[in-house]
Parts: sequence; C-alpha cells; structure tokens
Amino acid sequence: MNYDIIGDIHGHVKALEALLHSMGYRNTNGSWRHPERQAIFVGDFIDRGPNQLAVVDLARCMVEEGCAQAIMGNHEFNAIAWFLPNPHKPGEHLRQHHSPKYGDKNYVQHKAFLDEVEGTPQHKEIINWFLTLPLWLELDGIRVVHACWHQRFMDFHAQIANGNRLTAGLMVQACQEPEDEAEKDTATPSVFKAIEAITKGIEIPLPAARTFVDKDGHRRSRVRTRWWDTDAVSYRQAALLEGLPVRFVQIRPLDQFL
Repeated sequence: MNYDIIGDIHGHVKALEALLHSMGYRNTNGSWRHPERQAIFVGDFIDRGPNQLAVVDLARCMVEEGCAQAIMGNHEFNAIAWFLPNPHKPGEHLRQHHSPKYGDKNYVQHKAFLDEVEGTPQHKEIINWFLTLPLWLELDGIRVVHACWHQRFMDFHAQIANGNRLTAGLMVQACQEPEDEAEKDTATPSVFKAIEAITKGIEIPLPAARTFVDKDGHRRSRVRTRWWDTDAVSYRQAALLEGLPVRFVQIRPLDQFL
C-alpha cells in the first residue's frame, strides 16, 4: 500500500479538497478515493480555519470508507479535554475554559471549532470520534505520529487502550500536569508526560528569566525542540522557532529530555 501523508488541516476544507484532487483523489459515492493509494491524516483537523465541520466530515467519511487512516493531534486532544468534565473539580473541565494564569487563551484557540459545534448534538459525536483516533500508527514500512516518535513513552503504553487509543478515563490522567517544572523533565514515565510528548513534542525550559512571545501573542518560558536533531547543542539550534532570543547558550544533550 502506498500512502499520502496529510498534515495539519485546521478547518481549511477548500485547501484540503484542492490537495486531494491534485494527488489524484476523486469524490465518488460520497467519499474522496484514490484507485491505488490511501491518505493518512496526521491530526489537527480543527481550530483556526473557516470550515471545521466540513473538514471533520470529509476526513471521517474517508476513514470510515477505508480511503484513509487518521491519528490524533494535539488539537483533537485539547478538544476532548475541553469537552470532558473534570471529576476532581466539579463544574470544571479537563481543559480549563478560563484560568487565572492564562485567562481566555484556551477559548480563543478553540473558538473557531466551538462557534460551529457548541450546544449541538454534533459536538459530543465528534468528540467520541476523536477518542477513536490512535495516537500513532506503525504500518508496513512507515511510522506516523503527530509530533514526536518517543519509543520509551510508547513502550509505556500498557495504560493506553487497545489500538494506541485514549479513553475518557485516561484523559483524566493525561491532563494532570506535574506541578513541579523539574518533574516534567525527568525520564520517569507518566501518562501526562507520554501523551504530551507524542501529541505536542518535546519541550524544554529556557534559562532563567528568558521568555519569548509565540505566534498567538502568548509569552512562554518553554520551547519545543527539534527532538530528532542529535547535533543540536544550543537553544538556537534546538528550538522549533525562528528568532528565539536565546542564542548560543548551551543545553544539556536533548536525550536527557527524552
């Protein structure tokens, strides 16, 4: 089987349809199909773009018709956490709708999706479908993950449901972030640390008092890394970010964070 790997769509259905058409897929019998290949969606179907439901419907139909496979991205993970109640904090959700520290950041990030589904039966139905998506795929000759192929955390997946999937119960553990920054960077497996690495990538703390403003205007003290780059020895080299204001400060070898 030959595959076409399709990354973050973020609600842009017209661009997705144009891409599929350019690769030889045709919309027949209600689903986009290719006579010889199968698409693999790498998650992040939602947020940001103008056509949230249309993207989900297109991808879900292709998956159910056997024309595609799909895995979970961090935006699907966040959507599930936004929707599910927090059993430890009655009246709240696993992903805070408002936080004293970040205000309405989570809502703003998720607003495009909520504008289409909030208060509708489709919201729960889509969340349930997101929960069916595996965290990674290991196929004949190819591996697919949204952010980081982290073998040690994948080997820790005994707690993850069959098919490398999350459950509503595991979502509770996956959203329990360690309070101590140092704890985040230990190699001790936890559901939170494993899922964060697989769906979002490896983050490392910047040196004390060093911060940057991300593309959405939020100030951050941690940065995602080029985890596959074994030659990276400075923050400038390791960061998945242009113009990082920390340049030639050396860091510990990245494998200490992996």
